[in-house]
Amino acid sequence: MKIAVIGTGYVGLVTGVCFADSGAHVVCVDNNIEKVRMLQNGKVPFYEPRVEEILHKAATQKLISFTTELADAVHHADIIFLALPTPEDEDGSADLSYVLNVADKIGQLIQDYKVIVNKSTVPVGTADLVKQRISAHYNGPFDVVSNPEFLREGTSVQDFQNPERIVIGSQSERACKMMEELYKPFMSQDAPIIFMDERSAEMTKYAANSFLATKITFINEIANLCDRVGANVDHVKMGIGYDSRIGHKFLNAGLGYGGGCFPKDVKALHKTAADNDYSFEILKAVMDVNKRQRAIFFEKIEAHVQDISNKTFAIWGLSFKPNTDDIREAPSIDIINQLLLAGAKVSVFDPEGMENIRKIYGDKLNYSIDMYEACDQADVLIVVTEWTIFKKPDFLSVKKKMRGNVIFDGRNIFEIETMKKEGFNYFSVGR
Repeated sequence: MKIAVIGTGYVGLVTGVCFADSGAHVVCVDNNIEKVRMLQNGKVPFYEPRVEEILHKAATQKLISFTTELADAVHHADIIFLALPTPEDEDGSADLSYVLNVADKIGQLIQDYKVIVNKSTVPVGTADLVKQRISAHYNGPFDVVSNPEFLREGTSVQDFQNPERIVIGSQSERACKMMEELYKPFMSQDAPIIFMDERSAEMTKYAANSFLATKITFINEIANLCDRVGANVDHVKMGIGYDSRIGHKFLNAGLGYGGGCFPKDVKALHKTAADNDYSFEILKAVMDVNKRQRAIFFEKIEAHVQDISNKTFAIWGLSFKPNTDDIREAPSIDIINQLLLAGAKVSVFDPEGMENIRKIYGDKLNYSIDMYEACDQADVLIVVTEWTIFKKPDFLSVKKKMRGNVIFDGRNIFEIETMKKEGFNYFSVGR
């Protein structure tokens, strides 16, 4: 099958390489000439495990190519995936200008039946808008399908190749059959294809992300209450997580959610509700609590560290989660901003996120070559991202490097008893 993927961000590139790895012939399009050249040379412009490895394999087999020419991709493809940015607008809604502009161009280019697939996270009703834009230029046969992605940064290839479910939003039998054939290599008895109408598929993606954000926010509220009553959120998490109706996932107390999906999608769904005269109170609370969670953590630092302006702080972890270099809506940014505002010196280390943070702060921070160098002469260590390498450090080396002995653990990666034995003045979340 011949596929075109328009947009080579996280979703677009992962979609392209995974379909190519399954045997499809894929052309990826992007208007960023430098990015296309990188990809043509086998280089991935962001960090995501296994993507570059699969790209090399697919390129060697001539199953994937990259171009800036939209017409080439459209004429090549039977199925065209739109994996375009839908950034947050000023009012919290999703900006559809990239999607709709490309829909206009596709309408001017197609000459026969195509399936156009919204892979981007888009508000309810976007499939209808894309149909209207294409139909304004082309009166031949085509279908628009909503096929939301459920990829997690850091495990996106695994998620794509081993999905828990595949959602296809279309009322066209022809389009559904083509999509089913395309996804056949990824189907299993435990991974059904769920067919539904386009609007329900669009709502499904927002509902999923908003529910997970709500789950994270709920456990953070419990953690804050645990701090006040002397309970341990880790014990509570186990106690409720073994309930099959609740489950263990997304019950880690900490600094709240971040990244390019949860914050944007929660706001967009809240705005959709408002536009339809519905007050979505839970989502408003989720957004408020998530924002407050980082402030509460910094207040804890202020309460226990006297005269921040004369202190040096080490930060372990900059990306919003492990196994990615993505710093969008990352807690590290809020914490760094507060520390710099208070006049502190800040040394940072992250396995992948350093260069993206450097683009924001320049020479305002000290960028360390490893986690131990970041601790050099530090009065306080703050753990912000739960990278695996941070979970079992050489505490003797940490103590030798640090000037102080205070650790604030924003991800609860260390055991309380261990930190007592190691002689640290240790603070975590909800324990």
